Amino acid sequence: MSNFWTTFKGNKGAVVGLVILAIVLLASIFAPMLYTTSPWDMVNMPFMAPGVDSSVPLGTDTLGRDIAAGLAHGAYISLLVGFVSTIVSLCIGIPLGAAAGYFGGWVDDVLMRITEFFQVIPSFAFAIVLVAIFEPSITSMIVAIAVVSWPPVARLLRGEVMSLKHREFIEAAELSGQSGFTIITRQILPNTISPVIVLASMMVATAILTESALSFMGLGDPNVMSWGYIIGAGRTVLQQAWWISFFPGVAILLTVLAFNLIGEGLNDALNPRLAKRRG
Repeated sequence: MSNFWTTFKGNKGAVVGLVILAIVLLASIFAPMLYTTSPWDMVNMPFMAPGVDSSVPLGTDTLGRDIAAGLAHGAYISLLVGFVSTIVSLCIGIPLGAAAGYFGGWVDDVLMRITEFFQVIPSFAFAIVLVAIFEPSITSMIVAIAVVSWPPVARLLRGEVMSLKHREFIEAAELSGQSGFTIITRQILPNTISPVIVLASMMVATAILTESALSFMGLGDPNVMSWGYIIGAGRTVLQQAWWISFFPGVAILLTVLAFNLIGEGLNDALNPRLAKRRG
């Protein structure tokens, strides 16, 4: 663990990403305490520029709502959708990829054809269709993003499992009479956790971008404030009130950048070949 943290800290970008993510997490946690009123409430004059009134440091939107309050409450939605949809994607992709890689044959053929079917469909367009079919909500967005995000996980696990299943410790487990399920869960999956963690960090960033894009298009949950919704609400008044779309756009940029930087740091710290090269 100490070696992991030492290597991770060696990547300055990863540390910066971790700091940015910590700030976003704190904002999402303390948003209800910092802004006790609803982010939908009108708190001041519409189109108030940033810095004019200290009570609304980032200004107000077209209806006089506090941009800062919207950003703080929107952080929770973006992180919630990002993390939960990634977890659901992993729960789909890991079993399918592990089964395809370990059993091979017709199992591999069937599962990979299913994976390819989902991969050939443009993911964002597919997500739009799925959300449009169901009532726009947090749940429908999570499901839609998870459905379009699991194929890379399955392919990654398939490759990792295929590289491990002929190792001596796997053959020893088979000779001892362990079932395929036991071998996969106890012997193979623990040895594939490193690349999965790295991929998951990238998937969270992609999920946040997808959620923001869906909300921007009006397909988000109408009952919750999100960064994508704020950008969409301000797109028609960019010349008059640039700050409405600017600040949530910066929030999305920094959050996505943070996850990508953390992913690079995790790759350095968890990749044994890179660790040996650094040592």
